[in-house]
Amino acid sequence: MIVADTSTWIAFLQGAPGDDVDRLDQALHDRQVAMAPVVLTELLSDPKLPSSVARHLLQVPLLELEPGFWQRAGELRVKGLAKGRRARLGDALIAQTCIDRSCSLVTRDRDFRALAAAAGLRLILLA
Repeated sequence: MIVADTSTWIAFLQGAPGDDVDRLDQALHDRQVAMAPVVLTELLSDPKLPSSVARHLLQVPLLELEPGFWQRAGELRVKGLAKGRRARLGDALIAQTCIDRSCSLVTRDRDFRALAAAAGLRLILLA
């Protein structure tokens, strides 16, 4: 099972080329994609998102948050920041969701490398 980051979903929805887009397309076809709640929130926050696309996004299985999620996400972010790396709050929340559910994260956002190094996030960094 994979989770795609917002950057990959946006590229996919815009029809952009990329290995991450190809991976997401194949995973959708194979029904091997789950949605992180933060990613869904980011995608649905686009005022230009067509309602038909929103309906399709809502069909992707949504990962539930595990008990203790917020504490672990905060600790993960601290680990990334302690290494002097960029660790955005949204990225930490997405990464912790993937870690808790043992999902690999497909992204083109290199900022996730710090969180992968800090906590063993399985990262598929493609663009």
